[in-house]
Formats: sequence, C-alpha cells, structure tokens
Amino acid sequence: MPYATEKDLPPSVRALLPLHAREIFRAAFNSAWDEYADRGETREEIAHRVAWAAVKRLYRKEGRDWVPL
Repeated sequence: MPYATEKDLPPSVRALLPLHAREIFRAAFNSAWDEYADRGETREEIAHRVAWAAVKRLYRKEGRDWVPL
C-alpha cells in the first residue's frame, strides 16, 4: 500500500524519523512498491527494506535520534 503523505506512514516511522527522512522513506517505499509488484506477499516487506536502506544512506541513528550524516 503506497503512502500518499507522510501522515499516512506507520506510527513507528512517523515517531522515529525527522520530516526529511520520512519524505525519503515514503518516496523509496512507493517506488519499491511499484517496482516489486510481481513479488506477491513479500512486496510490502521488500518495500519497507528498500525504504529503510534509503533512509540509512543519508541518516544514522545517534542514541534515540536519527541525524543527517
């Protein structure tokens, strides 16, 4: 299920990530959702993994916070 806005993201993602990181997550998730349409039941899991990988390219976790690299 693609996300239309950052407000539609799962509560855990909204609570953890700053706005820019949420934007990255959403864009990467939506792109992966489209790209892996043929993966059936694993589609959503793959899209979440891709989205987190995209966030981790520009952010790192410092204590409880995600900060830009």
